[in-house]
Amino acid sequence: MGEPIKQAHSFQHITDLAQFPEKLRGGVVAIGNFDGVHRGHRAVLDLARDEAAKRGVPALAMTFEPHPRTFFRPEQPVFRLTPSHIKAEILEAEHLDGVIELPFTKEFASMAAEDFVKDILVDHLGISQSITGYDFHFGKGRQGTPEFLREAGEAHGFAVTIVGAEGDEGGEVISSSRIRAALGEGDLAVANGLLGYRYFVEATVQHGEKRGRELGYPTANLKLADNCELKEGVYAVQIKIDGEMHDGVASFGRRPTFDDGAPLLEVHVFDFSGNLYEKLVTVCFIGFIRPELKFDGIDGLIAQMDQDSAEARAMIASMRPLSHLDQMLNTDG
Repeated sequence: MGEPIKQAHSFQHITDLAQFPEKLRGGVVAIGNFDGVHRGHRAVLDLARDEAAKRGVPALAMTFEPHPRTFFRPEQPVFRLTPSHIKAEILEAEHLDGVIELPFTKEFASMAAEDFVKDILVDHLGISQSITGYDFHFGKGRQGTPEFLREAGEAHGFAVTIVGAEGDEGGEVISSSRIRAALGEGDLAVANGLLGYRYFVEATVQHGEKRGRELGYPTANLKLADNCELKEGVYAVQIKIDGEMHDGVASFGRRPTFDDGAPLLEVHVFDFSGNLYEKLVTVCFIGFIRPELKFDGIDGLIAQMDQDSAEARAMIASMRPLSHLDQMLNTDG
């Protein structure tokens, strides 16, 4: 069937169907929320890429923003594993040709399943095949079941593949909810194992109180999303600065020894000197060291930070080999 089309053009992040490129029509489209783009999701994406290569057509993912659960319950926003731009980065690293990010609005939520198929999949995208997970539903009232999609494909002339549940080594289904729960418990071994890469965040370094500098531990201060449910505590991390990875130790929490304020991620970068203010950095979580503690005095805090740093260095030194997605973080850019 010839070379996969991904070699002919660059990855495209499409947020407006009116701007959908003609050259991407006729593709194989994996449809889902794909928050985390975890191992279960990648079973769907891998199949989409393989089927697209066989057909000689583009391989695309379709996602929705905001997350539908956040849309329907805005007072309880979903703890996002991968915000839109990070999800796109991972999808590009998975060698897809593009992602179609549909705005999940009131109008979209009320769209009948048949209209979604006819207006979007057929008329706008002209898909040759859709691939979804076993639990994907769409359309008003979630009327778009896997069986509905199969019948719609037969009626409109596109192939439909439904991918079954992907289990972990113990046979338990891999899900974004399990990963969120593991991160909330500080269980990075489970979370990173289910993701298939090390959990990471991106944020811009802010000015802080500069207490760390006075303690001999200068930190890069990062504000994470308000709906971040990562367990508060101390972590071994790696931080990407100007395209280069550095080892470090980080505290995520409210600084109970000082002000007990809003949650903040404070990263001490080992063996580094330089101005990080206003830089966009990526922080990769390697291992959980301990919960956040309140100290009676500065000496006790510094002694604990010395111990945390030693433990972080040991964790990083014993890391398992990188996956290709971890390798993506280590490349320049």
